[in-house]
Amino acid sequence: MKKIALTVSVLALGLAACQDNAADNNVSALNTVEAEAEADTNAAATGTDNALNAADNALEDAGNAIENGAEAVENAADNATN
Repeated sequence: MKKIALTVSVLALGLAACQDNAADNNVSALNTVEAEAEADTNAAATGTDNALNAADNALEDAGNAIENGAEAVENAADNATN
């Protein structure tokens, strides 16, 4: 009788271990997809921010170069008249 009870217990545990985990697997896959999408979105936002900062810096540098060029022309004109 003990052998039968033990066998039934082992079979029950085996069946419990083989239960369908499709729902859990689907939720896990969905969480993974969401995490990857969030990471991609964050990377794109960071890349966009970096590109905008680089463009802003380039425009500021160009403005400074124009200002410096105008000052150089003004200085050259002052030097020519003195």
